Amino acid sequence: MTRKYLIPALASLAALGACATATPYQAATPSDRGYTNQQIEQNRWVVTFSGNSLTDRQTVETYLLYRAAELTVQNGYDNFRMVRRTTDADSNLVPVGGGYNYSYFSPYYRFYGPHGRAVAYYPYHWGAFDDPFYSRAPDYREVTRFEASAEILLGRGPSPDDPAYFDAHDVLANLSGQIMRPQAR
Repeated sequence: MTRKYLIPALASLAALGACATATPYQAATPSDRGYTNQQIEQNRWVVTFSGNSLTDRQTVETYLLYRAAELTVQNGYDNFRMVRRTTDADSNLVPVGGGYNYSYFSPYYRFYGPHGRAVAYYPYHWGAFDDPFYSRAPDYREVTRFEASAEILLGRGPSPDDPAYFDAHDVLANLSGQIMRPQAR
């Protein structure tokens, strides 16, 4: 493999490896999805959790609820109220398989195109060697990523008898078994 193909191939492999699992429960970074939070007032926050295409809607919403409870306890409060809560789905079609026929019409010119495919022209013949994986049009699959967000209001003392209020300590205890944390690198 020539050097000009080695670097893009390694970058693609690294990106593929990073997306091989669902988004773990982690703080979002510019290169990774996860949770974010922003304080609006002393006891009011906006919390979000975004997952990759392998993270289902229920997991994204569970991680959002867990982050809201964790944030409540970290700030010395006992309960929180979901003032506003939404979950958005972002769906796209992405090509899988297929490829392109790279060939030049030049006498006795031979080169190797993407994926090591030999292409050549001879005086009465030109074209690409037949490759069953890259000689057809690409197929498409739908990729959906979910992002949940909520505005929460933190409170102290026992939770009011209202379904919009959550006891943060109970949420942490009940959901902790469903939380997948990132693996140590």
